[in-house]
Amino acid sequence: MLKRSRIKMPTPAEDAAITAAALQDPDAQPLTDAELAQFKRAPGRPRGSHKVSTTVRFDADVIEAFRASGPRWQTRMNEALRDWLKSHSPV
Repeated sequence: MLKRSRIKMPTPAEDAAITAAALQDPDAQPLTDAELAQFKRAPGRPRGSHKVSTTVRFDADVIEAFRASGPRWQTRMNEALRDWLKSHSPV
């Protein structure tokens, strides 16, 4: 069975204390509006990517095996399916 981690959010008091401590650090000052304007964010997948987002259900042991292989497991799963298509008809 797959385990999902839960993120524990700080309370408002904890968040305020963290923010106050961060603001005291001279090396970690918030960016100005001018500095933030320099950043450009491109939404979505990189240009040239022909991948499509979808929802598929796989057996838990299959997912666990690919995840156990480490980062980029979804890419390896895609490659395994592509290899299968080389010798099988998708229809």
